[in-house]
Amino acid sequence: MGVSETVAGIVAPVLDGLGVELVDVEHRGAVVRVVVDESGGIGLDRLGEVTQQVSRALDDADPIAGRYTLEVSSPGVERPLRTPRHFAAVVGQTVTFRRLLEVGAERVTGILLAAGDDGVSLRVEPSRAGATAETIEVPYRAIDRARTVFEWGPAPKPGKGSKPGAAKASARKTPARAAAATAADGEAPGTAAPS
Repeated sequence: MGVSETVAGIVAPVLDGLGVELVDVEHRGAVVRVVVDESGGIGLDRLGEVTQQVSRALDDADPIAGRYTLEVSSPGVERPLRTPRHFAAVVGQTVTFRRLLEVGAERVTGILLAAGDDGVSLRVEPSRAGATAETIEVPYRAIDRARTVFEWGPAPKPGKGSKPGAAKASARKTPARAAAATAADGEAPGTAAPS
C-alpha cells in the first residue's frame, strides 16, 4: 500500500465524522495533499477546522517517515477524478484525461455519458471537420490524470448586451403605462389600446 492509500485510510474516518467528503489524496515528494469538499462547497473557516483535525490524525498515526508538508484544499472548479464514485458523480459533465495506449498515450476530452464498475462511456467530438461525434468506452485501468473541465460561458458579442436606458424605454411601452398616460392626458380610459 502506498503513502496516498495509507493517508486516505487514516483521514477518511476523521472526515466522515466532520461530514466532509474525501475527494483525493496525493503524495509527491515531501508534499501530502488532501483534497476535501462538502455539499455547497467548503469555505476557508471550515477548511481550517478540517486541516487541524487531519493534521492531528496524521501526527498520531505517523504514517510517513521523515518531514513532509501537509496541504488540505478544496477541489477547485476542475475536480480530480480517481475512483468510479468520482466519475459517477459527474455523469453529464465534460471530462478530460490521458488514455493510456499500448504504446504511448493520448488526451481525451468529452461528455461523460456513463460510469460503471469497470470503465466509462464518453461522447467525444471529432478532431477533424465534417466528422461526427463518437461514443467511446474506456476502462479505468487506461485512464490517467482525469479531471472535470470547467467551461466558461460564451463571451458577449461586441455591441450586444444591456444598454443604458433600455429598461426605461421598454417600461414606457407597456400597455398599462400607455393607458394610464392616455387617461392622464384627459382622454377616456376606454380609448386606450386593450392590454
